Amino acid sequence: MKDFISILGVEFSKNADLEVAAQQKAYLKDQFEHFGLKTTKRREIQKPFLIKEFLPQKEEIPAIVKTLWLKPERDYHYFAQELTQKYVKQFEKDDIQLFEFMVLHNSWWDTVDFIATKLIGAYFRKYPEQRNVYIKKWLGTNNIWLQRCCLLFQLKYKESLDPIFLKYVITSLLGSNEFFINKAIGWVLREYSRTNPDWVISFVDKTDLNPLSRREAIRLIK
Repeated sequence: MKDFISILGVEFSKNADLEVAAQQKAYLKDQFEHFGLKTTKRREIQKPFLIKEFLPQKEEIPAIVKTLWLKPERDYHYFAQELTQKYVKQFEKDDIQLFEFMVLHNSWWDTVDFIATKLIGAYFRKYPEQRNVYIKKWLGTNNIWLQRCCLLFQLKYKESLDPIFLKYVITSLLGSNEFFINKAIGWVLREYSRTNPDWVISFVDKTDLNPLSRREAIRLIK
């Protein structure tokens, strides 16, 4: 594990760009350090680390991801979540604890949205019995990032989206003044309008949504 992480760090450092790093840091409100790797460059560098034959064993992933996640540079966090996605078919029931850790540490929309849609969304497809347990738990917290995950895990479900459950989640969060919650409500409704516009129109008409949520929800509906 140490070799895997240290070699990755060497490659990131060799390609660092201080000017780009400053821009990236400013974009994320000066919350994280950066090597200054644009997405295409970072993925080019990390590609050898994600080749199937060289991937770590599944049981090593929680320790590797947590180690990477607690590093100051955001590039490590992006790599860690993309590494985790490689194991979607091997997700185990306890992996939800790792995803929760990732959401709760070094939290911001750029990682939370990936975790919600690509990791948690896939996890709840595999373990649907866990959905009610964790969504209820997360909705009951005051953590906006866990609550945002409750909204966004179904974002890419399309026809598989459960509108009754979506209604329950949105209704539970109505009245929030938090931008990231109201934006996510509108986003998931807008995305679902591609599949079921009639349901979205009816829901929006009957629900006292925040103006931001309402605008976002009906943006694609003519």
